[in-house]
Amino acid sequence: MYKIMVGIIMGSDSDLPVMQAAADVLKEFDIPFELTVVSAHRTPQRMVDYASKAEGRGLKVIIAGAGGAAHLPGMVASITSLPVIGVPIKSSNSIDGWDSVLSILQMPGGIPVATVALNGAKNAGILAASILGAFDPLIGVKVAAFKSKMEKDVLRKVDLLKRAGWANGFD
Repeated sequence: MYKIMVGIIMGSDSDLPVMQAAADVLKEFDIPFELTVVSAHRTPQRMVDYASKAEGRGLKVIIAGAGGAAHLPGMVASITSLPVIGVPIKSSNSIDGWDSVLSILQMPGGIPVATVALNGAKNAGILAASILGAFDPLIGVKVAAFKSKMEKDVLRKVDLLKRAGWANGFD
């Protein structure tokens, strides 16, 4: 069993319904993670402590979800050298989520944040697993199997459409 490898943080507990998808993916890949609230605006010292100690605690990747001004992913990335994956969240105070997307996406040169789609925590979990899988063959095999299953699922649906009589000139 691994030590905790991924930190999932969010600006508020109201973000949990979105961020749960990242946790579910990591569970599926048997990747140990921690999940907590770290607010860039309401608990800035907690954020600094979390980000500055993450690597020393053995974390390899941080997934940070935030809505509204969405400073959490970028601020964490400015403190740690670990890869940070930002999840923009459409929150109650959000402008259709665009404020969150742009806050995370438009980072200044030198402070990269990998950004997934609005409310895209599932993809953040898959990306974290892919990053880890590049260096850990056991995780890499699980990610490859996951992608292979997706391919088989799509091809099965193509076959169902053909058998239902839908025209398909692609083959």
